[in-house]
Amino acid sequence: MARTTYSFEFFPPKDAQGEARLWEAVAALESTAPDFISVTYGAGGSTRDRTIRITSEITAHTKIPTVAHLTCVGSTKDEISEILSRYRDAGIKSILALRGDPSGGPSAPWITTPGGLDHADQLVAMAAEFGDFTVGVAAFPDGHPASGGDLDKDITVLLRKEDLGASFATTQFFFEVSKWKALVSRLQERGSSLPVIPGILPVTNFKQLVRMAELSGTTIPEHVISRYLPYENDTEAIKALGIELATQQCRELLDAGAPGLHFYTMNSSTATREIYSNLGISRA
Repeated sequence: MARTTYSFEFFPPKDAQGEARLWEAVAALESTAPDFISVTYGAGGSTRDRTIRITSEITAHTKIPTVAHLTCVGSTKDEISEILSRYRDAGIKSILALRGDPSGGPSAPWITTPGGLDHADQLVAMAAEFGDFTVGVAAFPDGHPASGGDLDKDITVLLRKEDLGASFATTQFFFEVSKWKALVSRLQERGSSLPVIPGILPVTNFKQLVRMAELSGTTIPEHVISRYLPYENDTEAIKALGIELATQQCRELLDAGAPGLHFYTMNSSTATREIYSNLGISRA
């Protein structure tokens, strides 16, 4: 039986204070022996250079494998090839290939970059052909914002990415385990062997959650909102509830056979470490 993986996602900080916070979180989580750390791009490719630098520095200064995000946004094929070369030279061996969001967010019209790519499957093929990279992709238990709720369309896209060289997927954060089960079941019914690692967001700031859900197209179920509303102005109660609900979600996913858990850390280690403790995870 394959070993369950545990991984963390960070975003590139905007300033020196944010960078110090990120490195503090990385150091605190390094002791949990994660299987990998991923570093995101901002909308519209706005943090590309910082993503490349931070991912390269994590690779150089820790023993944690890194997965570098790469998107189609705002880059020509030549520029993407150059980024892949920079990642390879930095010792990075895994890429998460994404179409990426336009600067206006996932619901904004897609703007083609002359000489660039328009779809993630094209980027998967390019990264796979480049060589030396394990290629991952994104999956969406609540449906991709562009698919209009058509799960069959999402499945077809994932299968194509798998055919082109993708070997794993991590999901957008979600709240209903049944949605992940349905996605995996539909993939398997169509002959896929793609591991789909669920993405977990411990909600420690309710306003931030609502904003992220709007940007990503993720649905917040009414029963989840109703749990948070009584504590809307109580920061500590929100954190405690977020950790409790995320722990419960993780247990259900592991019981359902999830190949791993991918935590959206928001560049903080506290909630993830508490969930680890609650789950009794030991990586010694």
